[in-house]
Amino acid sequence: MNETTKGVAAIIAACTVWGTSPLFYKALEHVPPLELLSHRTLWSLFLFSILLGVQNRLGDVVDLLKSRAILFVILAAIVISVNWGGFILSVQIGMVVEASLGYFIFPLIMVALGWLFYSEKLDRSKILALILAVGAVLVLTVGLGVAPWLSLLLGGTFATYAVIKKTLSNGPVVTVTAEVLLLSPLAIIWLYGSHFAGWEGIVGRAGGVFGHSFWDSALLVASGLITAGPLILFSYASRRLKLSTVGVVQYLNPSLQFTCAVAFLGETVTIWHMIAFPLIWLALAIYSAGAIRQDRAARKVSTA
Repeated sequence: MNETTKGVAAIIAACTVWGTSPLFYKALEHVPPLELLSHRTLWSLFLFSILLGVQNRLGDVVDLLKSRAILFVILAAIVISVNWGGFILSVQIGMVVEASLGYFIFPLIMVALGWLFYSEKLDRSKILALILAVGAVLVLTVGLGVAPWLSLLLGGTFATYAVIKKTLSNGPVVTVTAEVLLLSPLAIIWLYGSHFAGWEGIVGRAGGVFGHSFWDSALLVASGLITAGPLILFSYASRRLKLSTVGVVQYLNPSLQFTCAVAFLGETVTIWHMIAFPLIWLALAIYSAGAIRQDRAARKVSTA
């Protein structure tokens, strides 16, 4: 198996885990969102620390936190925690369809942010894709009587997170480890309150789930693996594949989320979703085709 094949297998595995994760979080829907987010943070920190320890790279995390880049790490930690928490909430309130839309429009939000903050040029394919995406959001806003705030939150925070990460030269595992390390004191405080201080009244349901059921406890521990595993696979694939390949294959993630929502979680797709989603898919097809053309043109120039 060559490196490209390994990269494709890795990114498909990562996107499959991400895409089917609604089924995992559905099994933990009785756990208050902040408690589940806290466990996800701490157990992913545990796994990332083991990986970096084996690679003798824990010092890289310390160096990052001592550098001026710590402000960007703090901002990234806040943004990704909002994204993780929003996704967990989307499963618990039955809005995975809207969540999948957020990850479908994420690449298009990235295009807009690249234009705003990095003066990246917009060719005709990108402009057309953005217009179609805006049209899809307007269709849902008018049809459902409310803007798809959850979709915009998830897509926007993930795109913002990606922009922040562009400013950090450290590898993704090192930076994410630093992020969850900064979040861990808040997670510990929340779990202490849930287990020992009666904070379950804040969220309106019983907290302190860990330790009361083997199955629930095992799933909470596994939430760290669900977080850490796909990111490690994605990082592995990104070093071996063209960006255009990564961009196209990652649409598997929201596609599987959408499928899980409709086929397994029983969520309803309205006529407005049936109009908006094809607009988004058309936008992504146009955007992806343009990206592939640009990639091919760049390779021709580099080999000339």
